[in-house]
Amino acid sequence: MSRSRAKVAGSLAVAVLALLLSACAPASDSADGPQPALPTPPPAQASPKPPRAVLDDGFVIRLELALTPDEITQGLMFRPSLADNRGMLFLFEVDRVPSFWMKHTMIPLDLLFLDGQGAIVDLVENAQPCAAEPCPQYIPSRAVSAVLEVSAGTAARHGLAIGDRIGFKRVPGYPR
Repeated sequence: MSRSRAKVAGSLAVAVLALLLSACAPASDSADGPQPALPTPPPAQASPKPPRAVLDDGFVIRLELALTPDEITQGLMFRPSLADNRGMLFLFEVDRVPSFWMKHTMIPLDLLFLDGQGAIVDLVENAQPCAAEPCPQYIPSRAVSAVLEVSAGTAARHGLAIGDRIGFKRVPGYPR
């Protein structure tokens, strides 16, 4: 290869290398000034606090809500356990006389039948699981707006009785 061709090839190699290196270098501010920073994503929002029942003694029960016919039918069936500070609130659009049973329920429960203001109108303590029919049915003496199912013994531990009112937080439309 001649000297002139080697010189051209060397210059070309240096130019290609410079181009490649500049492509890998961090971008600098343009002549128009600094570029705006990319927007910062908003902080992750905390999940909303769950609905709660608050008993007269201040004890708080975190609630699951049973609102749809399927949720009301399923209830706490097939659950192997229920923490002492958990429960399920069954809400009815219109006051009614519901019938509850313990078929396929694996844990004993207390059932609190409630009026539209959260007052206990009937109470079943220590309802036992039922493996085979016929299972006992638990029916309040009058129409109710809601039923609260909690671990068996909750009513006794907290001195709950007919006429006591339970406070509710973050339960849409209840008490009425």
